[in-house]
Amino acid sequence: MLFEKVRDIIAEQLDAEAAEITMETSMMKDLEADSLDAVEIMMALEDEFNVTIPDEDAESFKNIGDIVKYLESKIS
Repeated sequence: MLFEKVRDIIAEQLDAEAAEITMETSMMKDLEADSLDAVEIMMALEDEFNVTIPDEDAESFKNIGDIVKYLESKIS
């Protein structure tokens, strides 16, 4: 499932426990990601799913669910 792939990429980038990441998890608030972490995660997601995520789209993501929904709309 798409969520699991996204969760695993984020967990790896932030050295976090995948089991703690849900659709409602906020990268910045809950996982304490900084802006550099966010950029690296977006790059990893772009590579994994062969999509481009413009900065203005990435800035609108409030939680992991937003990222998953965005990717679903781009790859389906």
